[in-house]
Amino acid sequence: MDRLLHIMTGFSVLLILLVLVSVRRAHIRVEYSVSWFVAALLLLILSQWRSLLERIASAMGMRPGGNSAPIAFLVVTGALFLFVLFRLSVMISTLKDTNVALTQRLAILEYRFGRHEETQPEK
Repeated sequence: MDRLLHIMTGFSVLLILLVLVSVRRAHIRVEYSVSWFVAALLLLILSQWRSLLERIASAMGMRPGGNSAPIAFLVVTGALFLFVLFRLSVMISTLKDTNVALTQRLAILEYRFGRHEETQPEK
């Protein structure tokens, strides 16, 4: 259990640093990095707070002691990243819809501009 928590502590610190560096170098926009930063911060908190993991495991109906805390940690981690991926999927869908609408508006403007040029006499 301790090895898993130490590995996850290192992983969460690495993820926090990666998010901060990516934001600083403009590889990721701030509004998209918030989800990853919060997820990494929650992983760091969970990996350092063993009694919280035990309480989460008992709330999930797992018996205390033994392997319940690591399983609870992995379940919470999986749910957390599923939430982040769902949030990013919603953002991507919104961006795609906006892109389609902008492309359609551009096509209409190009059509109107072309029609306007055809009706104008040449000088």
